Amino acid sequence: MTNRTTQPTIAIIGAGRLGTALALSLSSHGYTITSLVAARRKSAQRAARTIKRYTSNSAHTVAPLALAAAELDRLPPATIYLFTTPDDQLAHASAELARVLCARNNRQAQSSAVALHTSGALASAELSTLHKAGCAIGSLHPLAAVTTDAREGARALGSAFYCVEGDGSAVRAARRIVRALGGRSFTIESAKKPLYHAAAVITSGHTVALFDVACEMLTRCGLDERTARETLLPLLESTSRNLQRQPPAQALTGTFARADEATLQRHLAALRAERLQLAEDVYRLLGSRSLLLAESNGADKLALKRIRKLLYAK
Repeated sequence: MTNRTTQPTIAIIGAGRLGTALALSLSSHGYTITSLVAARRKSAQRAARTIKRYTSNSAHTVAPLALAAAELDRLPPATIYLFTTPDDQLAHASAELARVLCARNNRQAQSSAVALHTSGALASAELSTLHKAGCAIGSLHPLAAVTTDAREGARALGSAFYCVEGDGSAVRAARRIVRALGGRSFTIESAKKPLYHAAAVITSGHTVALFDVACEMLTRCGLDERTARETLLPLLESTSRNLQRQPPAQALTGTFARADEATLQRHLAALRAERLQLAEDVYRLLGSRSLLLAESNGADKLALKRIRKLLYAK
């Protein structure tokens, strides 16, 4: 565990699933969470109780102060202000904090403060109003799927990669947080944040959606929904392990990797027969990408050409 006396204090603005998981993970690694802010005080109190419950033996002896968003004037000073609000609330929340800090007129304390947000799609400039309050600004986005279970979320954050960008001192503070949590960080250009976040959505959210499409197909084969999930999960896990060991072209298996034209024809016919139009569209679209991977891995070019014609034929 990190020595608490060497760590800055953190105020977390946004006590949802990510804010709570980050608060739990940070407090477990020596950081002092001074306060938690949510739209409603009850939500902040619930998050504060979670932090107190799971870190009572090693971190917080007192639960963080729980505040509603309307009570931001009561926010204690902190060295890091960490915004975990939804993207559409970030500009307003940061403007409100800037108002509070400017009203306190303590430029010396604020000149060493850092404000970070956890949005994947928005750049650090979303916090620009805090510059007038003397804060360095940055973003700290974890590439982790955080569920409603705070302890599971905290564990996921410990092994995640984090995208950081912003002012130099804010980036340094963000990197120190990542190292303390056991994660790894990288930096991109601020203008590339939407593209970066779209890649994250495809990897996580769209994979869930794709899995749901496959489960629907298995229910058409007579399996119930739970059995369909249980049947496909080991396949998904083995694919993930393959991707950990080798690049996508080598990890690709199955029909497209073998350039198996006859099997592909049967797949398309089955999808049409079941009138699974969305699944067929997904199959054709991702099949086009699979063709590129198969070609780069040395599959038969003539067979791939015939498959490409089948994919594009409607």
